Amino acid sequence: MQQLWAPWRMAYVVSEPTPGCVFCNALAADRDDLSLLVHREPDAFVLMNRFPYNGGHVMVIPRRHVGSPADLPAGEWASLFDLVRRSTLVVSRTLKAHGTNVGMNLGRVAGAGIEDHLHVHIVPRWNGDTNFMPVLGDTKVVSEALEATWEKLRTAFRDEAWR
Repeated sequence: MQQLWAPWRMAYVVSEPTPGCVFCNALAADRDDLSLLVHREPDAFVLMNRFPYNGGHVMVIPRRHVGSPADLPAGEWASLFDLVRRSTLVVSRTLKAHGTNVGMNLGRVAGAGIEDHLHVHIVPRWNGDTNFMPVLGDTKVVSEALEATWEKLRTAFRDEAWR
């Protein structure tokens, strides 16, 4: 039997739920590297997904704590989706993705794990990025440590060339 080493998962398994909103907590944290917050803007921010669908999976999140697009003022909605546009570009170029999935899950029945704070998922994709693990063990292999990907994306967001 082969072993898959993913030590960061144990922290999730044994952790107690954190009070409050995970997104608001990340925004208020003192260290972006520990919360995996990649980029901040006045109306929105970019946060890596700690339990990604694929390597480099980020979320673009409005600073305003709302659960529905209807509750976000038009100017903040425009800022959010401008950051989604730019984040897709940064993720694709930095990680050399062949494509991306971009989307929102609104409400628990639609798949929202965090339904009270609106967020947009950006999931980079590569030709042939599926593997046998989801078929055999309902497991996806992410080939790079989250912190290494965070450093790449953080650097890319700071680089003015992408704007």
